[in-house]
Amino acid sequence: MKKLNKLSIVGYGAGDAANNLAFTTATMFLLVYYTDVAGISAAAAGTLLLVVRIFDAFADVFAGRVVDRTYSKRFGKFRPFIMFGSIPLLLLSVATFSIPELGESGTLLYAYVTYAALGLAYSLVNIPYGSLAGAMTQDPAERAKLGSARMIGALLVGSALGIFVAPLIKPGADLQATFTTITLTFVVIGAALYFFTVLTAKERVYRAVPNVTFKQSMDTLRGNRPLLMLCLSSFFFLTGYLALTSVQLYYLRDVLGRLDLYPVLSITQLVLTFVLAAFMPRLVRSLGKKRVYIFSSLFTVIGGAIVFFTPASQVWIGFTGLVISLVGVLAVNIVVWALEADTVEYGEWKTGVRTEGITYALFSFTRKTGQAVGGALAAYALALGGYKSGAVQTPDAVFGIQLAAGALPAVMTILAVIVMAKYTLTDAMHARILTEIQARRTGAGASSGGSTGSAAGTSDAAPVVSAEAGPLAPGH
Repeated sequence: MKKLNKLSIVGYGAGDAANNLAFTTATMFLLVYYTDVAGISAAAAGTLLLVVRIFDAFADVFAGRVVDRTYSKRFGKFRPFIMFGSIPLLLLSVATFSIPELGESGTLLYAYVTYAALGLAYSLVNIPYGSLAGAMTQDPAERAKLGSARMIGALLVGSALGIFVAPLIKPGADLQATFTTITLTFVVIGAALYFFTVLTAKERVYRAVPNVTFKQSMDTLRGNRPLLMLCLSSFFFLTGYLALTSVQLYYLRDVLGRLDLYPVLSITQLVLTFVLAAFMPRLVRSLGKKRVYIFSSLFTVIGGAIVFFTPASQVWIGFTGLVISLVGVLAVNIVVWALEADTVEYGEWKTGVRTEGITYALFSFTRKTGQAVGGALAAYALALGGYKSGAVQTPDAVFGIQLAAGALPAVMTILAVIVMAKYTLTDAMHARILTEIQARRTGAGASSGGSTGSAAGTSDAAPVVSAEAGPLAPGH
């Protein structure tokens, strides 16, 4: 398959920049907004985040089925959702950060409804967006480029929020006016980015079945063991990552006493993202995606341990722990999207049906569930320590913040690595699967086992090419 041009790669990355105008704003600031602006208790906010994000996870499955059942000859399967769902998504982000004074019960109800609606709208845009990568190319190196572009787009937004918005989250500031202005501005910027993606990121992978039935979707999921393992590993990883993201501001502001370091951290993340994005395709070719995932995760474990055990007085050691942890997070978040796209071909190899929508939806379901648990655990850790908005925090409150920012990410990442160590879909096996799929399409692979995936009498755990031989791209 012909390599992707630079414009399509940049256009794909722009889509995740737009996604994160809603998503990262919520993960970074929604807990702070609920506790410090809306006046919702930390425990109630934790339960809200848990309930709504689990609802979001099921919304992903619903969105995946909607995507698999939809096909436009003019725009393909995925871009129509981005075109027509982007504006409602961005407007719901404004509503989520605009809670009126409705009393305790009314405020909580409004928060539940708006955040749930935001999650559903996000699913109907993000599931098609994420599925689009697998339909743009089947080349592992090209998919790594898309993963890098996606991460750069997300981190540009995250860094901008950290540099320009986080320093404004201080006692006495008019935070409601700040969030209203920011989210309204994002409606304009996000719409432009989404439509740039629609115009530049095109589907190029052949599909034999444009509209996938429910039975075909379920058959694909049941037989896709690598997808299930990747989902479980991502659940653990995202649980730890969202715990860190949810309390990162609290850690810098209330533990280290250096909110001014938030912009520094954001700039550091941005630089690291560009460095990792440049080297990731080379690392994938040299080590394979599975090994990159595992080795990168170890940075998050080490960084989390440093954050948890470092006394609050040791500012620069604690800050270094954050940076080390985020190196692992960034690298994993680049390579994981290429791993997910590989599982689409595995499902097609096993069943003969290509189902990007439901495959990505299940993957996103487990990630959203991890985000729900991680965000809730972070809020519960604050409540356990007795966090008080606008007050000097007690040693117990400091311990609760360090628990969420350090110990939880480290422990959950260890569990993610244990699962990923048994992941069977290596780059070498993926290359062989692509060859067999291509042979079927040309009619030359009729004797290779049909659509059962049992080509040449081998099993899915025993590829002809050893995983130690390194990754192979189609045609190489």
